[in-house]
Amino acid sequence: MPAPSKAARAGMVFIRGGNFAMGSADDMAGPDERPVHTVAVKSFWMDRTEVTVAQFQKFVDATHYETDAEKFGWSGIFSIADARWEHVDGADWRHPDGPGSRAMPDNPVQHVSWNDAVAYARWTGHRLPTEAEWEYAARGGLAGKTYSWGDVLNPGGKIMANWWQGSFPSHNTGADGFVGIAPVASFPPNGYGLYDMTGNVWEWIADWFGQDYYARSPTENPQGPASGSERGLRGGSYLCSENYCTNYRVAGRSHATPDTSLSNIGFRTVKDID
Repeated sequence: MPAPSKAARAGMVFIRGGNFAMGSADDMAGPDERPVHTVAVKSFWMDRTEVTVAQFQKFVDATHYETDAEKFGWSGIFSIADARWEHVDGADWRHPDGPGSRAMPDNPVQHVSWNDAVAYARWTGHRLPTEAEWEYAARGGLAGKTYSWGDVLNPGGKIMANWWQGSFPSHNTGADGFVGIAPVASFPPNGYGLYDMTGNVWEWIADWFGQDYYARSPTENPQGPASGSERGLRGGSYLCSENYCTNYRVAGRSHATPDTSLSNIGFRTVKDID
């Protein structure tokens, strides 16, 4: 099938389907990343960047949607000054650092739950990516590499993504230019032209999380476990560091309940080929 025109879907990248080795067996890999197994995915479209505040604003303006954080009246924020997570009343996607703060239009939307992400995706006619689709896309055509750009975290001394430089949680050097969140596309894209598949904010995926799912995963277009209590998250965030959370690795996995909203969680969407 020929690749569709780049202009066919504004803001999205065509990802041609194929086979890849999913998971990791390297020294940093957790048990939930094993075994490495071959998976085939179909072609799909994926958002070039994480969904931005401006994009989410259009959704809310059109639908009057209220996020889970707004319903609860609070969300979780990691205080860099106090080096800890805090329950902050009034924190939500509009006020990412609590009352009085204002979300910047080009930043990835934060404090969105899996439920919120699904609602947005449905409004656009899209969906959340499966975990297999997300990892396939994040690898950008590279086979068996640790990061979306290769095996070296800082190739030639260059910082390739927004993550925590220094010792988490006590000291962040800000060597990447950002102590906290970064506007989308502030760093180079991967081989498929996708930005921020590493760091910035964790990204919700469609699947229920299953720690042992890889051992029983179908080989074609896996959809994750049939049920569960938590949904998957991928890509790491600006809080991941070499000494604490290395889940900016392309195979790294995380998970949370569907109503969880935090300052380091966002998402992007995909669309099936028409």
